[in-house]
Amino acid sequence: MISFEDIEIGQSASLKRTFSEEDLILFSTLSMDVNPVHLDEVFAATTPFKQRIVHGFLYASLISGVLGTKLPGPGAIYLSQEMKFLRPVYLEEEVKATVTVLEKDALKKTVVFETICTKASGKMVLSGRAIIKC
Repeated sequence: MISFEDIEIGQSASLKRTFSEEDLILFSTLSMDVNPVHLDEVFAATTPFKQRIVHGFLYASLISGVLGTKLPGPGAIYLSQEMKFLRPVYLEEEVKATVTVLEKDALKKTVVFETICTKASGKMVLSGRAIIKC
């Protein structure tokens, strides 16, 4: 883990992933979210999205991956997360999760991060904030 003292305002880290059919099935099983908008082509065609969409919490989980492996890294403790889902992500679309340091609290040894997810096109699909204990 990057030490609290070495974390700087503006510092950022990212991870990318493209979500497959198998990812949706596995996540549906683990989360018990079997909403047909994620799993059923016929049903999804009747929605405003016109096709199946990736679970928001599936691509949001990339944020946890960045925080737990890159910045601040192993040993980081998630205290809170605010998220706003802005647009859908479809199967086989690449998503990039980026965290950026906004604030540090030396007394509590906590860091506030901006958390965003974007498509390869650059369009933001999620915005939020996380508080991490280091």
